Amino acid sequence: MDHTRVTQQTSTTLPLSGQLSGTRDAPQPHALRIGAFSGPLQWLLDGPGWGVLRPAVDLMLLCMAVVFALGGVNGVLDVSAVRAPLLAMPPLVMLLLYLRGLYRTRLRALLLDGLVPVVSAVSVAAMTVAMLGLFVNGQAPRLVGLWLFALLAIGAGRVVLSFAQRVARSRRLVGKPVLIMGAGVVGSQVARRLESHPEYGLVPVGFLDDDPRTVAEVGGRDVPVVGTVEDLDETVARTGVKNLIVAFSSVADARVSRLIQRCQELGIEVSVVPRMFDTINNRVGYDTVGGLPLMSFTTVNPRGLQFALKHAFDRIFAAVLLVLLSPVLLCTVLVVRLSSPGPAFFRQRRVGRDGKEFDLYKLRSMRLQPEQTKLSGDDSTALEFLLGGDTAPGGVEGDDRRTAIGRFLRRSSLDELPQLFNVIRGEMSIIGPRPERPEFVELFNQDITRYDDRHRVKSGITGWAQVHGLRGQTSLAERVEWDNYYIVHWSLGLDLKILALTITTLFRYAE
Repeated sequence: MDHTRVTQQTSTTLPLSGQLSGTRDAPQPHALRIGAFSGPLQWLLDGPGWGVLRPAVDLMLLCMAVVFALGGVNGVLDVSAVRAPLLAMPPLVMLLLYLRGLYRTRLRALLLDGLVPVVSAVSVAAMTVAMLGLFVNGQAPRLVGLWLFALLAIGAGRVVLSFAQRVARSRRLVGKPVLIMGAGVVGSQVARRLESHPEYGLVPVGFLDDDPRTVAEVGGRDVPVVGTVEDLDETVARTGVKNLIVAFSSVADARVSRLIQRCQELGIEVSVVPRMFDTINNRVGYDTVGGLPLMSFTTVNPRGLQFALKHAFDRIFAAVLLVLLSPVLLCTVLVVRLSSPGPAFFRQRRVGRDGKEFDLYKLRSMRLQPEQTKLSGDDSTALEFLLGGDTAPGGVEGDDRRTAIGRFLRRSSLDELPQLFNVIRGEMSIIGPRPERPEFVELFNQDITRYDDRHRVKSGITGWAQVHGLRGQTSLAERVEWDNYYIVHWSLGLDLKILALTITTLFRYAE
């Protein structure tokens, strides 16, 4: 097989007893004992206690905010008639947070997802308290200090709790063992995603399948097949799992429905990977025809008005950034020129929207090879780099010819600044899938499902995949999955979220 193609992974499936005993030198998540996920820490951070801890912390912090607003910081509480309505603030905020779904259990909720609901809940509660004061006393109490302190306190509390849960999950100190029904391509993909992203808190321990696909057919599967659908009761009793994910399998829908009903009787939480999952987005509508449910799909047209406005904003934003960052860019250009012989910029052919090629600009971070007389890219031959398995091109390919300043440019992503010119020229967007070299695009179109979907929109300087750590030599299949997710779920809010996350990723190490 051509070494530049994405190859399938193979592995040996171990028996259940070996998987659950934790006897391997480097145990995978499914190899951990079910009993490892028990005790006070599990109950508090990933069990029933989590549903108590979050509202308890919010209530405590809101009460502290009220005490602060009533002058308790000076040791004397002023609970006069004018300030008495402030006491209604904690229960009002708690009620609004509950109605906004912020106490609902989710697999993985970004802090940015809760930013707007928290601000709106605290603000609406503050306005309600003001109206209450006007109605009771004819005078609204001073709320600016309480409003600000409540926002900061709740925000800080949620950051601390989320960080604690994420660290505990990442270190496999807490987690929820899960069975997966369907050991096919989709089921195996779910298992691999859960193993590589422990922050979701789900640990796959086995598959249920009447006719499982072979390891080679699904591209690798470490999690064992522990039984058939009919073995549900026995498997649950043996493993103690409380979660089941229903993926695709050869089992008839009627049997799947009975399986879900049985899980509900056993107190097992069921999640389902829906059919046509690659076409579903967050704009799904739900309706019924009699007792028959109907789901309607709404998509955003990449050639419609919304994307036209996005591209107009891109050019304005890129121009403003260039003006603001021009001193940094000029100083960097000078340092690159002085650090090693050669031009400060280089250009490289990339594939953008509708498969059109363009020259992508970057600051040079590598020394020129002796035979090079001009620079058209960081490497003289793109295919020198041998792709291994599901690894995408990027980072340091071949010999490491980075200069000292080049290493800093890559870590800080300053080498990407010239791409603002690509945005102004209309070849790229601020946010979108990263463009790839033509020679790799031709290969990936053949080997990666839905790879070409990324060319429906303009390429971006940053993107949904990049802010989730998929930069450089990382999983190509995951990168494609995240990029297509961005295209299907695009919204202005998602773009703003990516911009905020991009700022945080600038402080992470990058090649």
